Amino acid sequence: MIAYVRGRLGCSQRKVCRVLGQARSTQRYRAKDAAAERALVERIKALAAKRPRYGQDRITVLLRKSGVGVNHKRVERLWRQEGLQIPRKRRKRRRLGTIDNSSERIQAQYKNHVWSYDFVADKTEDGRKLKFLAVEDEYTREILALEVERRITAHDVKEILEYLFLVRGKPKYLRSDNGPEFVARVVRQWLRDSEVGPLYIEPGSPWQNAYIESFNGKLRDELLNLELFLSLEEAKYVAERWRLDYNHHRPHSSLNWMTPAAFAASCPSAVDGHGCVPRGSAAPRPSAHTRNATETLTRPGT
Repeated sequence: MIAYVRGRLGCSQRKVCRVLGQARSTQRYRAKDAAAERALVERIKALAAKRPRYGQDRITVLLRKSGVGVNHKRVERLWRQEGLQIPRKRRKRRRLGTIDNSSERIQAQYKNHVWSYDFVADKTEDGRKLKFLAVEDEYTREILALEVERRITAHDVKEILEYLFLVRGKPKYLRSDNGPEFVARVVRQWLRDSEVGPLYIEPGSPWQNAYIESFNGKLRDELLNLELFLSLEEAKYVAERWRLDYNHHRPHSSLNWMTPAAFAASCPSAVDGHGCVPRGSAAPRPSAHTRNATETLTRPGT
């Protein structure tokens, strides 16, 4: 505007600024360090390309961890300026189920307190079925196993759990839906012999198993929707590498942006019932009701 008026009237910059009420400094400002900002943009775009389902908050954490001192508002501005993907809005929480075994009623208080597991389906390029079994520690958010097979039976589930109990230690509770592989007699009897309490959620109420359902969404969004598996062997290899990356490199918002592995390393295997809290965070999850609730175990199918 100032330049336009000067060109039309032939007046000095000082006079035009005085008449229009603008500071003369506005005509002298030049953007600083454009090369550094361009380099930051390229860094953000490279991270976004490598992690296509990460939002600007998680990208900011990765930048800071790599030694780039950057303000989150600057990352947000550049993120929008470059037209990068904005994460989808989360769905509103559904109603709390009436069963006592839901993740809202009995919440993990320490490492190896409550595990949960569930199946996710996919297929290879030739259309043949793939079945993923994910096992999660609800307190540390670690994915303890991500097994892939064409079919997984109740006996396979028992063998996977046996291995995890040996290398990780057994949980106090194991939460699942009422799938036939989980409610099979061989699994229930083995859990009883192992002194692990099964927490079967109400049929048709997946929101009662919130932690593993949340992970299933991330698995679908960040891996299965992006990969085309040519064979079962390839699916196993890719899934295990992704599981390790999820545990060791993916910042988790509920753990104050720590990775699950880093958070787990800071937590003892608390046999005394005392967990740990991420630095700078009030708690890794909402206040628990475990100590005040009657932790009744539900028979499968009820």
